[in-house]
Amino acid sequence: MRLIECVPNFSEGRDHEKIQAIVAEVNRVEGVKVLDLSPDADHHRTDLTMIGEPEKVYEAAMNLAVKAVELIDMTCHKGEHPRMGAVDVVPFIPVSGVEMAECVAMAERFGREFSEKTGVPVYLYEDAARKPERKNLADVRRGEYEGMLKEIGTNPDKVPDFGPNKMPLKSGATGVCARFFLVPFNVNLGTTDVEIAKKIAKAVRFMNGGYRYVKAMGFDIKERGLVQISMNLVNYRGTPIFRVFETIKSEALRYGVPIVGAEIVGLVPMEALVDVADYYLRLENFKFDQVLEKKLLEAYEG
Repeated sequence: MRLIECVPNFSEGRDHEKIQAIVAEVNRVEGVKVLDLSPDADHHRTDLTMIGEPEKVYEAAMNLAVKAVELIDMTCHKGEHPRMGAVDVVPFIPVSGVEMAECVAMAERFGREFSEKTGVPVYLYEDAARKPERKNLADVRRGEYEGMLKEIGTNPDKVPDFGPNKMPLKSGATGVCARFFLVPFNVNLGTTDVEIAKKIAKAVRFMNGGYRYVKAMGFDIKERGLVQISMNLVNYRGTPIFRVFETIKSEALRYGVPIVGAEIVGLVPMEALVDVADYYLRLENFKFDQVLEKKLLEAYEG
């Protein structure tokens, strides 16, 4: 089967009527399956994971993005997570029978059509990036909505790949990409001192000398009375979950604060969790082929 995954993130995590109206646009496309929906009130953001045949997923993603632009007003949006627009990012990920190059072409086509329909400026990043300085989403999104509002149209480095060189107040800007599977992984610390979370995030993120495939930030989760190290692990094979967690555990001990929990937002590849089990159980000669679900999937596909 030819399958791709798409994980659009839109800037609404609190109004459930709006969220459901946006998700309904995906459900209108036959053959596309919503695998996960993760609204987050603190981050004021929703991650949706869908899968299906490439053209069906493209159609569903476009429906969702256009509806999100219609319903979300960025002029009154505040949340913990960095964001630049109503539709913050639209990543396309090859799953089965599809090469990365096809997802890159799809990202380019999506960016062009979406900007034409909505007037929203679009930036291509990760494998779809046209410039090396735009490969990293953090570089594209630097300044967030408020900062980009001032720079688009005045800073030549901020000219979008598609759409007007001006950011609509209501809708902001959007990032579109093709990429490998990403694992959003958060670790919560039993303290209200957000500076500790920021220091630990700095210790593990690549741009400050940490792990090659880790992007991390420290956040204050006021409603829960704790702080969070929020991460994107952009290549779990290159930097496995357990390695990042062990480093955070060590750093937290240094600051005298406990880890009170961890979470994975959305879906995670089975292989990434098998690596965690293998590490902590100290399994000898363990192979991924020993996982029952993997064998069942292979038998089903056969």
